[in-house]
Amino acid sequence: MTALYAGSFDPITYGHLDILERATNLFEKVYVTIAVNTRKKSIFTPEEREELILECIKEKEWAHKVQVDQFTGLLVEQAKKLGVKTLVRGVRQISDFEYEFRMALMNRKLSPELDTIFLMPREELTFVSASLVKEVAYWKGDVQHFVPKNVAKALEAKREFL
Repeated sequence: MTALYAGSFDPITYGHLDILERATNLFEKVYVTIAVNTRKKSIFTPEEREELILECIKEKEWAHKVQVDQFTGLLVEQAKKLGVKTLVRGVRQISDFEYEFRMALMNRKLSPELDTIFLMPREELTFVSASLVKEVAYWKGDVQHFVPKNVAKALEAKREFL
């Protein structure tokens, strides 16, 4: 079985990686799909995000189960294109669940054969979000507890865009 784990991953955090690892324990293959939203301001290009993700997972024992790509448009269309029937979504708090629940119902309405599973990260990662990491990086705070070293270095290089 395969699954699709989509997000902006701008930047990828330890929370994202925790969810990805959990997904690889459940599925034979996991597509990590970088959602390219031209209406949203991103600090990293889709290609940079893809490179950062691949660098983060290259030495993981489950890396062979992951394929990283990009898409623009409706997630249900990407799932159809990839032949995926299950979406993976990370849920950190109740507020995440409310948003993700509505999204899952919309996706089900658009594509009834598509299911969504919700995975929770480790407890110590439940407060970590890409937007908070960018905020800490902007103010020159230490982000090493929230993102891998390659991502912290990339954030440092992009500080003027934060």
